[in-house]
Amino acid sequence: MRTALLRLKLLLSICLASVSLAGADEVPAQHDVNQAFAGLADRMQPAQAWSAKTPQEHEAWREKMQATVVDLLGTMPEKVPLEVKWTEKQEFEKFTRHKVYVRTTADYWSPVYYFVPKNITGKRPAIVCLHGHSGIDPYIRLNETPPQKEKTDHSALDYALYMAEHGYVTAAIVVRGWNETQGRQDWYVKTPPRSCHQVTMNTLLLGMTPQGLRCWDAMRVIDFLETQDEVDAEKIGVAGLSGGGTLAMYLPILDQRVKLAMIAGAFSEYRLSIYNINHCICNCLPGIMAAGEMADVVALFAPRPVLLINGVDDQIFPIDGARRGFDTLKQAYGVLGVPENVDADFFDGGHAWSNNKTLAFLEKHFGELP
Repeated sequence: MRTALLRLKLLLSICLASVSLAGADEVPAQHDVNQAFAGLADRMQPAQAWSAKTPQEHEAWREKMQATVVDLLGTMPEKVPLEVKWTEKQEFEKFTRHKVYVRTTADYWSPVYYFVPKNITGKRPAIVCLHGHSGIDPYIRLNETPPQKEKTDHSALDYALYMAEHGYVTAAIVVRGWNETQGRQDWYVKTPPRSCHQVTMNTLLLGMTPQGLRCWDAMRVIDFLETQDEVDAEKIGVAGLSGGGTLAMYLPILDQRVKLAMIAGAFSEYRLSIYNINHCICNCLPGIMAAGEMADVVALFAPRPVLLINGVDDQIFPIDGARRGFDTLKQAYGVLGVPENVDADFFDGGHAWSNNKTLAFLEKHFGELP
């Protein structure tokens, strides 16, 4: 009898469930975050996208967009007097490498590897070099191991050395949060020493941004460069790959002393790259997509020269976005009458630097070296 009752209850529950399911709504197809955020981005119209037809329209746009981007980059620290500590010096065949520390805030000294070409006369252009997420070592061939050498060779990471070997003063900054400046190690990577997660969380809570604070450090390094006898203070540029390329996009907006920029493995479209592909959180500038795309940010440089460097097989900064952005920049520079001031090296390769055009670009805009 008891068994029969249990069977009856089971049968009734199945029947009731069937009735419930028969009358239920279908599960919506759009209920995951990928679809939701794709839709939000597709419907968002950037409020300050570049569309100028005349130099006057460009200038009116630039004033508004410049103010917006500077605001988005966050609060900057209080400026402190310039102080520099010279701690190391090493001679190489074509340059001398110094290690200096530049006080950039009341509580922080930025480590910088300062490369001065041998046997130079007069003043030389100087390039601020910003590394990516591999940290400083492979970018200046420091503590080099065979695997690291292979990586540096393959991706041409040593552009600070390359330019120094060809007569340019270079300053390779240990970007805040990497290597010896590391705080809490990013929980999702074991090497290199880096603290992007902490830098991002702490800056955002303070009303700052990682991009803004790291650019602030670079601006104070430019203060240092201006004091050096071998540096032509009217010819200072910036070069960066990957995360360093992202900083190289924002630095010229914050500092008009940056007269040209070389941006590698970082220029595409926010919508295609940082928004759509897993990236380090330090690449995300809050609110930027509501204002414009990467091309709109870089158009703020105009008429200052810019060289875009992109591997056509870069999987995290898609080339299609870079090509569209380059088209926009050609229009912007054309409106100002200087289409020759924007160029691109879309080379066969992946997420890497390329020197196919760097020396010609520097000579074109900074002149022949003495």
